[in-house]
Amino acid sequence: MKQLTTTVARVLFAIPFLVFGLMHLMKGGDMAGYVPSFIPGGVFWVYLVGLALIAASVSIFIQKKAKLACLLLAIMLMVFVLTIHLPGVLNEETMQMSMPNMLKDLALCGAALFFSGSFTD
Repeated sequence: MKQLTTTVARVLFAIPFLVFGLMHLMKGGDMAGYVPSFIPGGVFWVYLVGLALIAASVSIFIQKKAKLACLLLAIMLMVFVLTIHLPGVLNEETMQMSMPNMLKDLALCGAALFFSGSFTD
């Protein structure tokens, strides 16, 4: 039963990253505005993040280099928290919209770190 639960949890964890990655690739131009202005190359980063999300998801699904994928995913999510969401939370006008996204990415970062400890690759 424990193995079934772990497998279901792993798959449920990976699915959103696959969807998020596909969304980045399909709507890159629309998402380029989320890249902080101090980082050049806007849409390039959106596409790169999309590919990274898809790669992490596939790695988690097939359990190859999944530990590394989860660690890198956690780092990327923390970068998002600090560079995209936290400035929005600190801005009184955008705080209400930014807070749920910051907390979501913070929780996913914690889950990625948790999952990284469960892989032995």
